[in-house]
Amino acid sequence: MNMNMDYGLFQQQSMKLVMTNELRQAITILQYSVLDLGQYLHEQQLENPLMELKDNLMKEELERSKQDIMMPVYEGKSRFGFDQDEEYSPLDQVSERQEGLQDHLLNQIRFLKLDSGLRRIVTYFALSVDENGYLKTPVHELAEELREPKHLVEAGIHILQSLEPIGVGASSLKDCLLIQLQRMEVRDLLAEKIVSNYLDILAKKQFKTVAKAEGVDVSEVQYVFDFIQTLNPKPGSTFHNEPPKYVIPDVTVKKVNGEYIVFLNEDHLPELTMNSRYEALLKNSETEVSEYIHRKYEQFQWIKRSVEQRQQTLLKVTKAIVDYQQNFLEHGPSHLRPLTLKTIAEAIDVHESTVSRATTKKYLQTPKGLLELKYFFSSNVGNDSGEASSSERVKIYLKRLVDEENKQKPLSDQKLASALKEQGIHVSRRTVAKYRDEMHILSSSQRKRYS
Repeated sequence: MNMNMDYGLFQQQSMKLVMTNELRQAITILQYSVLDLGQYLHEQQLENPLMELKDNLMKEELERSKQDIMMPVYEGKSRFGFDQDEEYSPLDQVSERQEGLQDHLLNQIRFLKLDSGLRRIVTYFALSVDENGYLKTPVHELAEELREPKHLVEAGIHILQSLEPIGVGASSLKDCLLIQLQRMEVRDLLAEKIVSNYLDILAKKQFKTVAKAEGVDVSEVQYVFDFIQTLNPKPGSTFHNEPPKYVIPDVTVKKVNGEYIVFLNEDHLPELTMNSRYEALLKNSETEVSEYIHRKYEQFQWIKRSVEQRQQTLLKVTKAIVDYQQNFLEHGPSHLRPLTLKTIAEAIDVHESTVSRATTKKYLQTPKGLLELKYFFSSNVGNDSGEASSSERVKIYLKRLVDEENKQKPLSDQKLASALKEQGIHVSRRTVAKYRDEMHILSSSQRKRYS
């Protein structure tokens, strides 16, 4: 076998797409939601003196949306929560700082009669619980950290677990549930025993196994399971003070004279213009300052074109989706047609990735409610008419069958598939199991009730 190992210079033509910073910027802007884009433009304004932004209704509408969500209208009251004829002060609406979990625990410890050493230990534990209220560090490690004897550490944990919310200071889910059961005014000894010894089995709803091991009726285990569901597995979660998230629709569709009209909600985007004070400097090409201004001008133009392209693409994509899903807009979720990114991409002559980016984190205000554009895309399932049904539609029928079944004799996946077939929807048992898992519906053995 001969191999040519000669060196030389050769010419070869090839085509490749270079990902420039400008292209990355355009792709990024296309993916932004209306709120994210507004924030991005304000950040760019700080770096580019040529950019001027007029906020239009963005801030006003966002604040109004927050007030409408957080302070609803009550009968005889305004949306701000005061009587119309009352004198209003803006200070009335200053929100109080909400107490966090650790503050709540420390406030209780302050009133306990403890010696200084034990108070220090309990305070340390209160500051060490996680966001769910758990203290998962083993006792021996806590003793080493504090350089305290094990019996004092155990005493400190016991005091912590006596505080509110009930279940705080637990080391595990089992421990948390037991604390709550043991703090009941009337103790349920069977429930405590089942949680202590059979929690994993109970979680799988293997009631017969637990009943046989304890020598009780299956219905008693069922009652214990139902009772445990009323306990709080994360006692610290009620103190999470995360700010609410607000969604503003990027696009709206309305029915006008029997026709669905799509329009962009551009009032929520700041208006992008150029600072007129720098126009004279653009004409002067002799100074170093002008080079800087020209560079910033090019950046400004790129951002402006990218925003305009985003708006045009979003409008085209949404119009194509609305045209395809008019039955949904007329009749609701059961009439959602199967739709893929490729279908929309071919309809408006763009790449699938462009459709994907244009529908990411974008919301459409429809007569059926506020929906993410991704909601309208779903896979196909065959039916008797030879047409395709969307997976969302199949899930609606599947949930209805499960809701209406005999809970003492729940339908297996195969029986669910057969029931769907009777309604003209052909899916396999495996597909039913897949959809059931996606909907967080338990298996038939786990759904079974004994009372």
